[in-house]
Amino acid sequence: MKMNNSNKWDIHAPLAARLRPQGLDDFVGQKHLVGQGALLRRLIDADNIPSMVFWGPPGSGKTTLASIIARLTAAEFVNFSAVTSGIKEVRAVMERAETTQQWGKKTIVFVDEIHRFNKGQQDAFLPYVENGSVILIGATTENPSFEVNSALLSRCKVFLLYGLTNEDIQQLLRRAVDRFAYDMRVVVDISDELVAILADFANGDARIALNTIEMVLNSADITDGRASITPELVQQSVAKKLALYDKKGEEHYNIISALHKSMRNSDVHASIYWLTRMLDGGEDPLYIARRIVRFASEDVGLADPNALLLAVAAYQACHFNGMPECGINLAQAAAYCALAPKSNALDAAYAAAMEDARRLPTLPVPLTIRNAPTKLMKELDYGKGYKYAHDYDDKVTDLQCLPDNLAGKTYYNPTNQGREAKIAETMKKLEELRQNDK
Repeated sequence: MKMNNSNKWDIHAPLAARLRPQGLDDFVGQKHLVGQGALLRRLIDADNIPSMVFWGPPGSGKTTLASIIARLTAAEFVNFSAVTSGIKEVRAVMERAETTQQWGKKTIVFVDEIHRFNKGQQDAFLPYVENGSVILIGATTENPSFEVNSALLSRCKVFLLYGLTNEDIQQLLRRAVDRFAYDMRVVVDISDELVAILADFANGDARIALNTIEMVLNSADITDGRASITPELVQQSVAKKLALYDKKGEEHYNIISALHKSMRNSDVHASIYWLTRMLDGGEDPLYIARRIVRFASEDVGLADPNALLLAVAAYQACHFNGMPECGINLAQAAAYCALAPKSNALDAAYAAAMEDARRLPTLPVPLTIRNAPTKLMKELDYGKGYKYAHDYDDKVTDLQCLPDNLAGKTYYNPTNQGREAKIAETMKKLEELRQNDK
């Protein structure tokens, strides 16, 4: 393969640096953004980019895209690190950008890991982005809806990057092999099967792919100008595959959502799988336990009241046992909730009642069910006409307990699932008794 030497890297530089693309034609992946005719490609080619945020998983090409823009743009390009730069540095660059703008030249500021900037640091950018002094490019692995100030985010176009496909990673690995062979003046023997194993290990992360293949290539025995990559060497390099789970990031929300929805769909196998993914990724077991407790009322409710008891017991078990012992307790609770009859009738009742409570927060309590601890209250008819349920054979009366404006309103409508079928019969009977008491 003929190598492009327009950028002459030291052969001792990291392989990822030697492979960094010089333009969009060399960029691997994200065709929906930089393929021929795609929006971002047109903006970059025209050197007319807006303020924007690149949001995607590690190794998806966010920083590489920024480096391509830096190489192609006629604007002043400033590279910021959210880890090492403070408000003082931000303001100094912003003021310099205003001066540069007066001379008719744009300033592009790239902030890697923008989610690491605190609110004050992000606010320092806002007036300069608003008045056009700078074009901001932020890169983040976190959901910008949570990590970037809404005022700043509203002035940026968010471009979503995806993890690279297996085919993308294999293409990148082949390029890396060719680059190594070219720089070291050797022939590299590596089978398609081993390339596929390395691509699978990378799990869509170009950085992992390049670091791993570099380790493999540097460890290979070179004899008579040939480097032979053996299955044993590859196996040693991929012996431990790290879990894709960031307990403080986007994947955290994705996987807890997967657990919740798997239980809701009564899929016990998926429920246990997503539970173990979270625990293996280092999630706090008490957080998972709290979510299962919530689920037991929100999605099971009175269809099986034991779900809440078991969920609370699992939470307590997490306190007693800790990890890894409490994992099986959580698995029991998740499996029970997945297999339990489902009803959101209680959750719907709570939400409807809360809506009325907030919409009509000052409705008076009916006089008949008010306490009358003083003589004046009794004279004002507090408690007048109250019917004591225990004085009646069926322990129910036609007493109106809702405010007048909501009289007759129903909130809880049980389903026919599990115990709620019996509850529905009970409620029907109680309503008949109330009607007979009138």
